Amino acid sequence: MKKRFIYILLGSLTFLGIQSCDINELPETTMNDQNYWNTVNDLRMAANYFYTTLPGLTTADAQQDVWSGYAYKATGSEAQVSDGSRPTAVTSADYNYFSIFQANKLIEKAPSIIEKGATEKEVNYYVGEAYFFRAMYYFEMFKRFGGVPLITKTLTTNDPEVFNARATREETFNQILADLDKSIELLRTNAETISAKEYGRISKTAALAYKARVALFEGTREKFHKYGDANKHLTIARDAAKQVMDSKEYSLFTQPTVGKNGERLNEAYFNLFQLAGEGSANKENIIVRLYGVNRENNISSNTIQRTYEGPNVNPTQNFVDYYLMADGLPITKSPLYSEPTKTSTHLGYFSKKDPRMSFTIFKKGDEFIASTNYILPNPRAHLSGFGVRKYANKEYWNLSSSFIDKPVLRYAEVLLTYAEATYELNNAISDADLDLTINLIRARLPQINVGTDAAPNFVDMPKLTNAFVSANGLKMQDEIRRERLVELAFEGFAYWDLIRWKTAETELIKPRLGSYFFTEYLSAPGEKWAASTPVDSKNYIMLQDAKLRKFDPEKDYLWSIPTSEITINPKIEQNPKW
Repeated sequence: MKKRFIYILLGSLTFLGIQSCDINELPETTMNDQNYWNTVNDLRMAANYFYTTLPGLTTADAQQDVWSGYAYKATGSEAQVSDGSRPTAVTSADYNYFSIFQANKLIEKAPSIIEKGATEKEVNYYVGEAYFFRAMYYFEMFKRFGGVPLITKTLTTNDPEVFNARATREETFNQILADLDKSIELLRTNAETISAKEYGRISKTAALAYKARVALFEGTREKFHKYGDANKHLTIARDAAKQVMDSKEYSLFTQPTVGKNGERLNEAYFNLFQLAGEGSANKENIIVRLYGVNRENNISSNTIQRTYEGPNVNPTQNFVDYYLMADGLPITKSPLYSEPTKTSTHLGYFSKKDPRMSFTIFKKGDEFIASTNYILPNPRAHLSGFGVRKYANKEYWNLSSSFIDKPVLRYAEVLLTYAEATYELNNAISDADLDLTINLIRARLPQINVGTDAAPNFVDMPKLTNAFVSANGLKMQDEIRRERLVELAFEGFAYWDLIRWKTAETELIKPRLGSYFFTEYLSAPGEKWAASTPVDSKNYIMLQDAKLRKFDPEKDYLWSIPTSEITINPKIEQNPKW
């Protein structure tokens, strides 16, 4: 099934190569449309282009996590977003009307294929995909820029609509929702795409899940930035997520690893981001970016191994501090937690913690690169003292190419969306809803050893309940947000969560810290840490002082419209203070 989709997609890339054009212009196709738009297969081939635009595992995609400050990179545009030093953009690939043109083109050409004998049902599968992806393209611009010019038909450079002014934020978001509703109406169910041997294509429930994502974004942004109709959009988010849950088409991935001696190791969360998590048997992946199988049978490859092994995406202590201890309490409240000392170890960081920390960040003994396992952080490659373990694969590191597929939207996110939307609508959530969502996610985690190797004592992560929150002086909103952060860590969500919660103005101005600077770092094998490595007053590696970080709430919650676009179309107004 996967191979068939790969071959189809490769063909579509050839087709679209003929239509290449400058991304900042509204292009006219140079292909003879009369010779192309004839069959459903033509439509499918054209629609396959959209799948190459799904968020992937390229260096640029991975480095989005730097924006949040929960990962660190010393220089570059990603670091500038994080520390508030970015200049006004001249151009931006995020201002993306080329892909919108492709979606408009397919929607307009589809009726002619019905006239030539194709069934409306078959044609509508791919029209639904075009509506879905047009919504995705507008949402990516919407997150960054707010309202943008709405173009819902193909244009030539002489059409007056080319010079449309920006639509309002409300108008732009309504267009996104309308496109998603249209896609839900036309698309196949997930079972139909699988039975048609087209795993990876967008289904009705995938569009519903994405609708829940976009409605949660705008609903919470409206609530905390105090504009619009927050309850309307939070209700849409909650109800769309519940529809996906009630469909029973998806479930959390629970496949364990088989150990060297045949033992079953509960590493389902880690396997989600490995070859074991690929394919239609994994019911957690709702939208996935396919990369292929190997060099001989691939769609494209990525260099994610080099990205995470190098100094580009290094987790910070600011993020690591969010992991709960085995008793379900944060490190500030748990008796299981003890402050590190110079003589304690990097591996001790992982002791008695939420197991997702071990599956997300490298620790001693993990399979790493070349012929070695992970020992200690390398001061050049993992300059924060932490490295991202998700997607790590020694074989692919040695090849300098990875073919592990990227989960773009998975069922765990749907559960977290339902929990958050429910809470934000009512400022409360029932234990029953917590059991349907967060506690279901925690239930798939392995037990944690809170004893010693000599006298182990394995326990499950505790459930999140209202009584637990009350008894321990916690805040339910904080715990729901924490669960989202650690479950979706380094999957591109954290920055946008800070934006919609209106917490970027407090979080992004904090100093960026690395791990505790242990004495063992000074005697690390291979490349040594310098004794002069800067640390703060508590001996944590100082990556960037707070005085070098800023965030302007009147400016930085939106991105600058590229000045090249304003030059072309003076009707486009720049965002405040840019």
